[in-house]
Amino acid sequence: MVVRVTGFELFLPPLPFSPSLTTFSLNSSLNPNSHSFSPSSMRSTFTLFRNITLSTFHQPRTLPSQLLPRRFPRLCVGAEQWALHEELPEHEIFRFAAETGEKRLPRPEVEVKELSEVPELWRRSRVAWLCKELPAHKAGTLIRILNAQRKWMRQEDATYVIMHFLRIRENETAFRVYKWMMQRSWYRFDFALSTRLADYMGKERKFSKCREVFDDIINQGRVPCESTFHILVVSYLSSSVQGCLDEACGIFHRMIQLGGYQPCLSLHNSLFKALVGKPGNFSKQYLKQAEFIYHRLVSTGLDVHKDIYGGLIWLHSYQDSIDKERIEALREEMRRAGIGERVEVLVSILRACAREGEVEEAEKTWSKLLLFESNPPSQAFVYKMEVYSKVGMPMKSLEVFREMQLKLGKTSVAAYNKIIEILCKAQESEFAESIMTEFVNSGLKPLTPSYVYLLNMYFNLESHDKLEEAFSQCLEKCRPNSAIYSIYLDSLVKVGKLNKAEDIFRQMFRDASIGVNARSCNIILHGYLYSGNNLKAEKIYDLMCQKKYEIDAPLIEKLDYILSLRRRIVKKPMSLKLNKEQREMLIGMLLGGLQIDSDDKRKNHIIGFNFDGNSVSHYALKNHIHIQFYEWLHPTFKTSDDSENIPDKFCTIASSHFGFYADQFWSGGQPTIPKLVHRWLSPCVLAYWYMYGGRRNSSGDILLKIKGSREGVENIVKKFKAMSIDCKVKGKGKVFWIGILGSNTTWFWKLVEPYIVEDARDFTKSGVNMMGRDLTETQDINFNRESEE
Repeated sequence: MVVRVTGFELFLPPLPFSPSLTTFSLNSSLNPNSHSFSPSSMRSTFTLFRNITLSTFHQPRTLPSQLLPRRFPRLCVGAEQWALHEELPEHEIFRFAAETGEKRLPRPEVEVKELSEVPELWRRSRVAWLCKELPAHKAGTLIRILNAQRKWMRQEDATYVIMHFLRIRENETAFRVYKWMMQRSWYRFDFALSTRLADYMGKERKFSKCREVFDDIINQGRVPCESTFHILVVSYLSSSVQGCLDEACGIFHRMIQLGGYQPCLSLHNSLFKALVGKPGNFSKQYLKQAEFIYHRLVSTGLDVHKDIYGGLIWLHSYQDSIDKERIEALREEMRRAGIGERVEVLVSILRACAREGEVEEAEKTWSKLLLFESNPPSQAFVYKMEVYSKVGMPMKSLEVFREMQLKLGKTSVAAYNKIIEILCKAQESEFAESIMTEFVNSGLKPLTPSYVYLLNMYFNLESHDKLEEAFSQCLEKCRPNSAIYSIYLDSLVKVGKLNKAEDIFRQMFRDASIGVNARSCNIILHGYLYSGNNLKAEKIYDLMCQKKYEIDAPLIEKLDYILSLRRRIVKKPMSLKLNKEQREMLIGMLLGGLQIDSDDKRKNHIIGFNFDGNSVSHYALKNHIHIQFYEWLHPTFKTSDDSENIPDKFCTIASSHFGFYADQFWSGGQPTIPKLVHRWLSPCVLAYWYMYGGRRNSSGDILLKIKGSREGVENIVKKFKAMSIDCKVKGKGKVFWIGILGSNTTWFWKLVEPYIVEDARDFTKSGVNMMGRDLTETQDINFNRESEE
């Protein structure tokens, strides 16, 4: 007899699902969640799954707060609306579905044979024992137990065990048994079982495991069910891990293009909310995806919520090039739909006007805004100030600033920075100094952008004494950066204080948090050339060649003459080549999780740097890496000399020079550990591995994270022992943590300390705020227990 576990039709909302999964009630004297079987109850085990009925344990869950953008709260739907329809009586199911306009998604059946139908008593006994025993063990022990059953266990037995664990909500155990089963020679792909497992992993928000099964289904030439697509998108949206939103968009597109499915209205809305849920400078890259969702809603006849219009206008207002016609078209469609323009929409229109300098439209929008609120939000005042500055009316901007202070009774950091920027560009020095003093006394931060505007104004006015005074104040009040030092360096060179300029340049070169760049090198080179210090000019030229910095055109002719006296030829540093330090940096960061993307022919490769914005040490490392690999970076990431504006994610140009690292550390699109890794573990490599992918725990132990094979980790451990460093390893899947414990941390720190970035040294030594994104992973790591692999 075969029991068919039917694919009950699901009402699937695009919100995170309850971890309580659909289970099966068991007409047995045994408790299926119990893990103790007495001899007297063994006979009952053989009829454990005779009567299979679906029970209802789901509880409705709402979308996590991080996915509900405050700008568009009306897109949020009440928690009582989101539930799987198995919770409702049959007569309520259709009413609920009709009211929400959603559809029910079928799933394929899973065939499970009853244990009582298995003729061999010993086989029934062993399968029942596995159902009881496996959930009590961790991954390593579980695999060893399953390996001991290889001689007799077949796919029917493994399928039975997997379905049992799904019924009792032991989904992690079910996934491990499934992965073990796939490695057996007798394994045959089961679409229904894979679909059921993927759906259940996704409902528990374990998107990586859900995606793994999802990819297995596609690799078998099958198209996943609509429910699997839906749940995987929801699982990605429920995670705050970086990159999950892009993956959710990709799966949404494949759901339409590969599966030919029609996603429901709520899934469109949830994905759109996630797209506009980040600050504008980060969300603006998702404009095309947001427009695609809007087009899907219109073309399929689904309702377009008013916050969809507002979100699209908001995204358009953040673009570098404002599409005024598209914004006006969206406003017209809102009017035709009977939707009024609310405060959020009017502020977005003001932002677009500020970027284009549309004073007339801005004043009309401001009048509409005052009808809603007598005291508009502070950001609206900032945009109004910017509109007047674009048309050369800085005093009008100052009036708006004072009006904001009068009406709101407080001033935001953005408002201070904007008015100081406007006044400095207009060279209204007295007003700019007055407001800067007010800004400093307010205690608000950061002050750095305003100091940059102030120093640039003094430089353009040739007020070098005031510039030096402002520079000294800046060093006392805020964190210095390359832009601040470069302006001061330029001032010193211009007034002929070359010795002091040389000291400042040395300080910039030594301090990795400031660093030197093409601008600062050209400034000091100019000073040496025009002061006749040819020997030092040659040294700066050599440094610029080493760093591959471009030399300003006016300097090339004079430099050519000086070098010709020594029979040297000026050459522009066009050929890129990694130096020894850069190679060791890359190896260390690749061990710590750095990613490489390759083209289809694996000839050209891109290095993707991804730093944690919540980590102080990563902030220092980010600035250092941006300087060290500046000549390799994609042009879009070379534009800023201000370390405050360096993004947390940036990448290199596509180059064949990275081929060795792609072959060794990123084979087959997955992180791997090279066989010869032990030859490359220099102190510099270990330092960058520690800064990028390591941390200290509360006990002072050093933890190094790495992905790859156990054999590769063993080679690293042997190398550590050869360096007189004992360590322990904890592994889960392909992710390993190498723990350097107790007194071994002292020796490790002595090795890596000379290579630790200056600003990160205190934090990496103490372990304060080392990295935010993997902190939860390390909380439960105990190297005194058995390995989890």
